[in-house]
Amino acid sequence: MSESEERKLESRLREQEYFHPSPKFVGQANVSDPAVYDRFEDFPAGFEEYAELLDWDERWKEVLDASNPPFYEWFTGGKLNASYNCVDRHLDERKNQTALLWEGEKGEVRRIAYQDLYREVNELAAALRAAGVEEDDVVTLHLPMVPALPITMLACARIGAPHSEVFAGFSATALADRVDSADSDYVVTIDGYYRRGEFLNHVEKADKAMEEVDGDPEVLVWTRHDEPHESVDVSDDYTLVSDLLSEHRRETVEPVSRDAEDPLFLMYTSGTTGEPKGCQHRTGGYLAYVTGTSKYVLDIKPEDTYWCAADIGWITGHSYIVYGPLALGTTSVMYEGAPDYPHKSRIWEIAEKYDVDVFHTSPTAVRQFMKWGPEYLEGYDFEFRHMTTVGEPIQPEAWLWYYKHIGKEQAVIVDTWWQTETGGHLITNLPALKDMKPGSAGVPCPGIEPALLDDEGEEIEPATGQAGNLIIKRPWPGMLQTVYGNDERFISEYWEDFSDTESDDWRDWNYKAGDGAVHERDGYFRILGRLDDVMNVAGHRLGTMELESAVAEVEDVAEAAVVSREHTEKGEVPDVYVILREGVEENEEVRDRIVRAVEDEIGKFARPSNIVFVDDLPKTRSGKIMRRLLENISNDEDLGDTTTLRDPSVPEEIRQQVRSD
Repeated sequence: MSESEERKLESRLREQEYFHPSPKFVGQANVSDPAVYDRFEDFPAGFEEYAELLDWDERWKEVLDASNPPFYEWFTGGKLNASYNCVDRHLDERKNQTALLWEGEKGEVRRIAYQDLYREVNELAAALRAAGVEEDDVVTLHLPMVPALPITMLACARIGAPHSEVFAGFSATALADRVDSADSDYVVTIDGYYRRGEFLNHVEKADKAMEEVDGDPEVLVWTRHDEPHESVDVSDDYTLVSDLLSEHRRETVEPVSRDAEDPLFLMYTSGTTGEPKGCQHRTGGYLAYVTGTSKYVLDIKPEDTYWCAADIGWITGHSYIVYGPLALGTTSVMYEGAPDYPHKSRIWEIAEKYDVDVFHTSPTAVRQFMKWGPEYLEGYDFEFRHMTTVGEPIQPEAWLWYYKHIGKEQAVIVDTWWQTETGGHLITNLPALKDMKPGSAGVPCPGIEPALLDDEGEEIEPATGQAGNLIIKRPWPGMLQTVYGNDERFISEYWEDFSDTESDDWRDWNYKAGDGAVHERDGYFRILGRLDDVMNVAGHRLGTMELESAVAEVEDVAEAAVVSREHTEKGEVPDVYVILREGVEENEEVRDRIVRAVEDEIGKFARPSNIVFVDDLPKTRSGKIMRRLLENISNDEDLGDTTTLRDPSVPEEIRQQVRSD
């Protein structure tokens, strides 16, 4: 192999040009001083800069207690309340400013001012206490994108009861598993909500879950309208939240002063195998970190209208719809329904209506917008100054489309890498300080120290373009405390592979991200995806992102997913599942263009083994492609549980198609 081929293999994705933030953006940015990186290199003291953004009942005595790794303690001795920081402290300056701007799928609008939020959170906090919820009780929530969800989260935080939100799309069994895992005696749900024009009976999941749980939790039920929907039967064993609230009108609850290390919430990862992991997040470090990154990375200001088009049922919604933006005192938009209902311009209609300044979405959504075409943006007058991507690596083509058609070549884009476990952004550019590069997450956030290790645990020389296992070498405030109720699993899942677990020195402990990455010569990180999505083809490591990026270069392709198939000679080979753009018919010419694109972008060794044209891909309700199911299909293995998918019938349809080809 020639030296140039070696470089191409190491770099994987084709080099992209840099895009510069405009002088106008830099001039207004929250952070435009490069010295911020130097300040955070004073570890761990630099993170006090984030903590200072909050109001504390008692100031911390020590920034980091690392005496018992990996059970780190942040801002020890400090006391605060997350609800107070997100609501009460804004009342003097902006009580009439909208805190939550909610639009229902049917077009209803609620503008909840900070004063109104204060009243509603206090009333619910009083109601929860009257229902028996005490400090440190874990309250499981199973709520969709309605105002009841953030109000309940903040009410729980106010009385010191950690919440555990289970994504509304999860099944009854998934809910029951998480209720049992969290030892919850209280479940808060809703009668139903709207999706694509239909009122979904949501409380029936609680009915089924309560038949499966080990205990006998008390179930509290919100109603989407003033009364339970006519199509829904709410059990007499449940308590209507509206009845509780009627008994506590205008009551106020003094926010409980929580130790910085007291748990704020649990967030269960929806992993494809094994039992769900309850990531436990602390109050002080987490809230400081998401507030700081909301200000520094997302460039949010109190006067902004900010829209993160994620679901609060996932960590993105917790960190960057609720806690981060509200701690900064901004207006955070929520939308109940599907992005293409009743038409494919609904997102841009909302952006125009509310004059959104900062927009936050996923690469999956961007690819969907691409598939629909730019004509659906025409005629809508909105102007984002900042746009974010989150959840998975974004292909350069999708990035460029996002930049051109949605950002109008004016908005700054930050691609963010982080995880449920990390609490907030770890690798991404501060938007005014670093150039944008399509397909790259960018450089580490201030104070974060990533590195790449080979499979033997040896560190790969930085900035050489080689792929490796991504680790984080030193702790940060937003990190999970543990796996709820299972410290041993916390160590085995995240630490033992690349740490000296016998050491008491935090420097010997490395957080295993579970992702592969490339550290390029310019210092930017490219994320390759989960390590089980990195395949070894004839001795060459290939990530799904790089292959999918190559396939996406073909203009006929709307969306693609790549998985590995076992091969007797090559070890693994890539199979490609492709959705074509509207109006494009599958044929050998399209197939050949896809093959050539992969060969041109990566090399002939990466040539796809199979290309399967499909009408849809298996996706979760949040829009993530379940590549595990496609890999099972490619390897003729059992599909397993598909009930939590947006459309559970899709995998079997693809399986039958593959078997008949």
